[in-house]
Amino acid sequence: MKGFCPLASGSKGNCIYLGTERSKILIDAGLSAKAIRERLAQLHVELEEIDAILITHEHVDHIRGLEMLACRMGIPVFANSDTASAICSLLRETPKFKIFATGETFEYGDIEVHPFSIQHDAIDPVGFTLKVEGTKIGFCADLGFATTLVANHLKQCDYLYVEANHQPSMVHASSRPMVYKQRVLSRQGHLSNEECAQLIELIYHSDLKHIHLAHLSSECNAPELALKIIRQRLETLQASTEVSIAFQEQVSKPIYF
Repeated sequence: MKGFCPLASGSKGNCIYLGTERSKILIDAGLSAKAIRERLAQLHVELEEIDAILITHEHVDHIRGLEMLACRMGIPVFANSDTASAICSLLRETPKFKIFATGETFEYGDIEVHPFSIQHDAIDPVGFTLKVEGTKIGFCADLGFATTLVANHLKQCDYLYVEANHQPSMVHASSRPMVYKQRVLSRQGHLSNEECAQLIELIYHSDLKHIHLAHLSSECNAPELALKIIRQRLETLQASTEVSIAFQEQVSKPIYF
């Protein structure tokens, strides 16, 4: 498959597939190797075809499958040095790391990768913009606050994968412990629907083709609500951009290019 597709998005595991003429990669590997294999098969991609894995941060819902994929299968892992160190402390075996510097662009095959800093309660979390044959794709979830830096990097994207985690009123009304509520609502937590809408409004341009809304909370959000809020904001911009949900339990809408 030439394009990209979220395989899973949410607190139970995160993984995105991206394929080009020369490369097939994953962004995060937060599912078991078995689950990743099954979801890749729906795209007619074999797990053995994966060339590399880019890691955003060390939380378990982003690295659950690394021990099998990286340590047993030998797939190289791209991460910054602090994230790599944190991963090593969590796994029994050490992956084959390719270390990048946050903020510095590098190339892998025919993909230009730019990792940029985001705010989240991890060691050195990043988002990514990837450029493939003139197409720019922005991947940015697990952030508590969209900084000017984040907005600047996500400008001029043709496609966006961006977090719409929760509705604050649903967080307050939930049965979750107060420490959870404080974390999610903090600047080191997750973006709300409205904060996502504000970010999209800030970076919107007429060539933005599609937005995946990512990392939706199963208890403190609803797909219909997230879609409604984002689509209403896009309507005020007279935008024709398509919006869909990046699901937790199933493969999401694939984007072909």
